[in-house]
Amino acid sequence: MRAVDTNLLVRLLVRDDAAQVKAAEEFVAGGAWVSQLVLAETIWVLDAVHERSAAQLAAAVEMLLNHERLTVQDADAVQRALEHFRARPAPGFSDCLVLEIARKAGHLPLGTFDRASSKLEGAQRV
Repeated sequence: MRAVDTNLLVRLLVRDDAAQVKAAEEFVAGGAWVSQLVLAETIWVLDAVHERSAAQLAAAVEMLLNHERLTVQDADAVQRALEHFRARPAPGFSDCLVLEIARKAGHLPLGTFDRASSKLEGAQRV
């Protein structure tokens, strides 16, 4: 299966360049894999560059999880991170994802200096 990078995924979501959107759609037509790193970078770009709200970011993650041609790495962990993010967007999606990756790997608690992240179950403020 092919894999996508952040730039391609952002084009699919933002749809701000018709030629690139068409090329991206053609590339994923046969299926494509989205790594957790690419997902985290994509959400950062949508937030920082395209100024999307927390609700819009959550909708983008959900759309990717349910996309008929995209396979998200460790979708179960991403889904749990999305649930945390929807309940408490302050830590940010990436922080929620880091926690769920650690949980899946069996490496809790997740140490953090971040106040918002430390309020998530499984995290510990240091």
